[in-house]
Formats: sequence, structure tokens, C-alpha cells
Amino acid sequence: MNVRAATSLATLAFCLAVANPALARDVTAGTDDAAQETVDPAEEEEQIVAEPGQILVIATRIKGQVDTTQPPIAVLDEEAIASYGAGSLQELLASLAPQTGSGRGRGSGGPVVLLNGMRISGFREMRGIPPEAIRRMEILPEEVALQYGYRPDQRVVNFILKDNFSSVGSETEFRLPSGGGFTEWEQEVTLTKIANGNRINITGKLEDASPLTEAERNIIQPASPAPLVPGDPAAADYRTLLGDTKSAQINATLARALGAGAGLSVNLLAQRDNSRTLNGLNTVTLTDSTGSFSRTTLDPAAITTRRQTTTLQAGAALNKPLGTWNLALTADAGHVETKSTIDNRADLSGLQALVDAGSLTASGALPASAIIPGVADRALSKTDSLTSLATLTGRPMRLPGGEVALTLKAGFDYSGIESTDTRSSTGTINLKRGDAQGGFSLDLPITSRKEGFGAGIGDLSLNANAEVHHLSDFGTLYNWGGGLTYRPTETLSLQASYVAADKAPGLSALGGPTTVTQNVSIYDFSRGETVLATVISGGNPNLVKERQRDWKFGLNWSLPFLKDSSFIAEYFRNRSTNTTNSFPLLTSEVEAAFPGRVIRDADGRIISVDQSSVTFAEEKGSRLRYGLNLSGNFGTPDPAMAQRRGPMGAAMGAAGGPPPGAGGPPPAGAPRAGAGGPPGGGGGPRGPGGFNADGRGRWNLSIFHTVRFQESVQIAQGGTVLNLLEGDAITSGVARHSIEMEGGGFYRGFGLRFNGSYTGGSRIDASGLPGSTTLRFAPIATFDMRLFADLGRKPKLVEKVPFLKGSRVSFSVENIFNAQQRVTDDTGAVPLRYQPGYQDARGTVFEIEFRKQF
Repeated sequence: MNVRAATSLATLAFCLAVANPALARDVTAGTDDAAQETVDPAEEEEQIVAEPGQILVIATRIKGQVDTTQPPIAVLDEEAIASYGAGSLQELLASLAPQTGSGRGRGSGGPVVLLNGMRISGFREMRGIPPEAIRRMEILPEEVALQYGYRPDQRVVNFILKDNFSSVGSETEFRLPSGGGFTEWEQEVTLTKIANGNRINITGKLEDASPLTEAERNIIQPASPAPLVPGDPAAADYRTLLGDTKSAQINATLARALGAGAGLSVNLLAQRDNSRTLNGLNTVTLTDSTGSFSRTTLDPAAITTRRQTTTLQAGAALNKPLGTWNLALTADAGHVETKSTIDNRADLSGLQALVDAGSLTASGALPASAIIPGVADRALSKTDSLTSLATLTGRPMRLPGGEVALTLKAGFDYSGIESTDTRSSTGTINLKRGDAQGGFSLDLPITSRKEGFGAGIGDLSLNANAEVHHLSDFGTLYNWGGGLTYRPTETLSLQASYVAADKAPGLSALGGPTTVTQNVSIYDFSRGETVLATVISGGNPNLVKERQRDWKFGLNWSLPFLKDSSFIAEYFRNRSTNTTNSFPLLTSEVEAAFPGRVIRDADGRIISVDQSSVTFAEEKGSRLRYGLNLSGNFGTPDPAMAQRRGPMGAAMGAAGGPPPGAGGPPPAGAPRAGAGGPPGGGGGPRGPGGFNADGRGRWNLSIFHTVRFQESVQIAQGGTVLNLLEGDAITSGVARHSIEMEGGGFYRGFGLRFNGSYTGGSRIDASGLPGSTTLRFAPIATFDMRLFADLGRKPKLVEKVPFLKGSRVSFSVENIFNAQQRVTDDTGAVPLRYQPGYQDARGTVFEIEFRKQF
């Protein structure tokens, strides 16, 4: 809040006080903390003296807050973060998915992450930092990503660290499904120390998950061509829905302050993952005078795939002021090596020879001597990557409406893949790509209430951005766009943006090795049956450049009737041509569009499918996403909690910061959630936050509804346009409506969190060929819940059991009602490929977690 805005607010409060003192207290609530903000010593020399009869409130921005004209979608302070009971920042972001997820439909779904308002080499730098070390969290719209050198297809999350924090943490999680069959276990140990801009963070993590077989979820197997023989091993016992996995990793970050506003950070990660999946049994049909029998045999075990992946990654980031400009240099490099061993079927032809010779009955015990083990295939993949970017941001000039913001960027990315696979006839594959890029983003303030220019109109600003990429293996790509932000009032913000982008197919999509996998379950829409077929996968060198053209219109409104709450609405319209896709569902339209990809036997049954990447001529979509972020207080103040607080309202602990495991009140000078808005705009719309430090409880609820107006695909130029909302399909049925929500409450150390999602019904129409059938996907709603208790917040309990200091115990239920989407055909039957166990093998999962901060 600037001085002029603060003075206006104070003047309004003074006038209201004459008529209604209580109302004046409400208006000035939230400014007391801001008045205590610690000011830089150089700024203290300029004293501002209130005139007689004037109420003067001075506030400055929080150090590390994002400086942008875009209002935040949500802001969380320490108590708000503590109310989520998250054990890590990953868990916190997952809980906030309705706010942090982008509706553009272009990005990876995860947000861009900043630390103290600056770029970092990657989220790995933040991965091990406990939520207790976060002073404030800001969630901002996609357009803010432009000023940090990113594309505007992901939302931005800025974490502001406490100045001083120190802890050693341990977290143990154990998960068990209600249906049994597997267990999951995780153990994580973290060391964190933050001191005046310097930090060190080291995290070690172990994970172990046992396998889940089809038999343990009662998966019905496809009909065999002949009767089974009792005593033979059951195929469902030797085909996994979830593999046996183990993982170990260590992640370390070291950061050093290099003077005012400057810092250097370095991150290293080493990880090893192992997995083992079962792909069924060796099978053969034996025939003698008594009849034909389907036989299954182990050789000496099930057909198995084993993978070992080693990951090494390193990143660095340098942020440094250059006069009035800020320079950010980031680099991230990685090496991933995956070794795979894939069993092949055994040769069982000798068994029928024994039957024909009369030395073996078709239903008798099978001699191992006649089974010739299959030779295992081996694959090795090595992937190297490097991303580097330099961004220079500053304010080169001032217009009547305010300062112009300019971001310049230049960088180079490299990716390389070397792979060999004995299933492929192409030999060793070497793919390399260099990507040299440059671009800019320019923000122009047009009118501003703060500057007194066009104040009657409100705050109006424009953005223009462009970038160019030259790919060594593909050519030149151009991206450009623009946007408008309009704030007619302090509480209402409107945005409109346009994005034009060229995209190149990925290296693997273009030139990945051709591999053959047997015994893959495929649903044939043309015949309405599930078959086990051979699948061919690999790259397609004929893929072309994709062109994207997107519009977005957004509204963000701070609700006047509920503090720290907002309404958000966003409309998106996407159009893409020549899109690269994985091979779609095998409908009759797809089979006709890609002739030669499907091979059938004389009876019309699928034998093999070539599923290498394909190009679609055009894709279009439009949707509206809108929702509410609501929050409030409940309960009565707790004087005992206030007495436990240290100076400046913060509980004191190690290194002068809040003690591990305890979330303190907002730091001195920190505005309440949403109160510290962007310059020129006062406070922005406020999300869940503003949690009080006086012991009162807080609740919040975020709920968003998405309605799709159009979702269409034209596979081939001039061909039929598929309406995915009305029965056509390329991957699965597309629902017109979906809802996502999260919320909960926190009161005196106890918390309840829940989240849920709803996906409406959809269908895939029959092809009209004999045997084809319409598939109907029923609506599905899933809910998760987590109960937790911050035992370290209970002084009497800690006094009796000192070990519980800084500890928290949680109990979670994933998919409370064991909801699994039901898929039926025209007869009401569930096709084998769409059995509930295939749709969601996990089902309801219980988790218990113990976390302790030392």
C-alpha cells in the first residue's frame, strides 16, 4: 500500500468514525500490521510528518512480493499455510490445485514457482523446504509468467521465506487400501536452515510400494479359445495393475546472499528408481483325442518387465541487480538413464509334438524339459537435457499512467536421446536438438488511479510479448501475444489476452525407436470386443509444426460481503492445427483415417496395431471456468495463545524465527491476506488467508466449475469433424461438466481438509458395424479427506511428553467412497477393458502419517 492510498484510507476511516466508530475500526483493520513494517535504514532518513488533524498510515511492500499489475488470485499467510497441515510444499500445492491449476489447457498443469519474487533453477530448490519456513504465499494469473521469461500457460506461485528458520524434520507415511493387495511406505528426512538470505536444504527420501495383481481386484480375463485345466497357474495372478516399485533420492540446495537483492543458489539431485511389472503367462492350446485345452505355464516365472532408472540433475540460479534493472540467470541440466529387461514368451511348440507322439495328454502335467525359455529383450535409454535462460527486467521509462515494465530474455536449451532396444530393427538411435531463443515482454500502463492519470476510468494496462526459437533439427518457431488488464475498482479486475504459438513435435515423437510389445489389452470399438494384441510404438518422422491460437477472458472480484474471498471467472477458446498426438482410441473413424495401422486376421479380429505418433489436422475447444474462494473465522479468541507469542506477535524459536511445527501470525508489517496488492492498484482480490493469531479458527472453501462449449477434432484435412462432446472420441469420452473443490478448517491445532472432483457423464457412439456398441461413461465424483493434529501446539501435552514438541499426526482417506467410473455398453454390461479395476486399481486408500520437526 503506498502513502497516498494509505492516507486516503485513513481519511475515510476518520470520516466514518464520526458517524460510526465501529465501522471505522473495520475499515482500518489490517493496517496496523502494515504500519509496523521494517523499513530500510536508507528510507528512514526521509521522515513523513502528518499534518494537524490528519491520520497517517505508512506501509511498504513485503520484501520478495511479486511486483505486477495483475492482482493475485489468492494470498496465504503463515497461519493460512499452517491450516492446511501439509508436510511439504508439494502437498500444499496439491491441496491448492483448484487455485494453482491453469484452465488454458496448454501447460503441464503445475504452476511456475518463484522464491522471494525471483526465478529459481527449478522446483527442486523448494522441494525439501518445510511449509513452516514460508512467510507468505501468492498465487497469480498466467500472464504474470511473462515477466519472468515463461510462457503464459501456467499460473505463478511465489513463496516468500522467513528471514530466519532452522529445523531438522522427519516424516513417515504408510498407506494401505481398503481392498488390500498392496502397501506403500515413505520415509523422508530434511535439514533446513535459513539465515538472512542464506539457506541450506538437504532432503533424503525412500519409497517402497508392493505390487497389485489383476486377481487381487477380481479382473475377469478374456475368454480362452479352449477350456482351462484345473491346477494350471491363473493368468490374473501374474499380471500386475500396479508394479512393485522402490525409489531412493537425495536432494540438496545451497544458496548464498550476495548483497542487496542479489543471490546465488545451487541444487543437486540424485535418484534411483526400480520397478517390476508382470505381463501374464506363457499360453498354448494343446489338442488330443479328448479335446482341446488352453494351457498356462511359468518359465520359470511370469513374463516380466524390469526397469532401473538413474537420475542426476543439477541447477543454478543467479539473481543480481544491475542499477535499476534486475538480471536473472538460470540453468538446469539432467542425465537420465533407464535400463529395461523385457521377457519374451517361451517356445511351447514342443508340447504339442509330445501330445502328437502320445507321450503327453493335452490336459496332463506339462514337462519343463519341453519348454524353451524366451530370450529377454533389453533396452537402454540415455537422456541428456540442458535449459538455460537469462532475463533482464526493468522500468526503462515513465508514462503518465506509470512506469513501463520491460522483460528481455535469451537462452539456449539442449536435449539428446540415445537409445538401443533389441525389439527394434533400427539399431542405436541418436536424437539431438538445440533450441536458441530470444524474446521480450512489455507492460504499458495507460491509466492509473495512483498516478492520478485517467483516474475516473480506473487502472488500465497493456501487454505485448514475442519470442523466437530456432530448433537445430526442425527450424524456426515464432510465438507472440498481447493482453489487457483493466481494474475499474479496487476489488474488480478484468483481463483479456491472446496467445499465438508454434510448437515442434518432441524428439521421441519424431524419431523414437520402433518397439514391439505383445499381449496388450485393446478395446476394438468396431467389433465391440476386448483383445490381446501386439502393439508397435515409436517415432514418426513425418510429423509437422503445430500452430496454436488461444483467447482468454478473465474476471477477478473481491467479494464485498465476506472478507478474504473472491469470485473468479475465465473463458478460454483454443484452436490448433497440425497437432501431434499419441495414437487415439481405435474407433472406426480412426482406423479409416490411418490405413495400414491396424492388422486383422481372417475373422476380422485385431492382431496388431501400430501406435506411433500421428498428426491431427485441427483441434478446437472453448470452455468457461468459474468459482469461488471463500474463507472466514469461527470460534472465540484464546488469550493463552496470544500470551505464548513473542515480540512483534511471533512465537520465537530457533534462529529467532517461529519454532518448528508452529505457524505464527503474519510478520510485522505483513498485510493481511490480499492486502498487499500490486502497485497502482491497492489491495487485490483476496483468497483464503488472513488467519488470525489469537486462537480463533479459520475455514475456507474453493469450488470451481468448468463447462465445455466445444471440443472437436478433425483427424484428416477435409475429413469428418469429430464432436467429442456428442459421442465421438479420440482418447475417451469427454464430459461437458466438471467440478473441483477443496476446503477445510483449522482450530487450535486440529484440522480437517477435504477435496473432491466431479466429472459428468459422456459417451462414445457405436460405429454402426456389426457387433459395435455405444459405450456410456457414467458421472463420477471422488472425495479425499485428511484429519490432522498439531500435537506441538498443545503445551500441556508437550509438557507431559516432550518428544511430541513440533510433531503432527495425520490420518487420510483417498477416494472415501471407493468411486470408480462405470462404463457400460448397449446391453448394460461392462466391457472387459473397462472393468473398475482397470479404471482405478487403488480404490479407497488409508494413510497414516507422523511428522516431527526438531
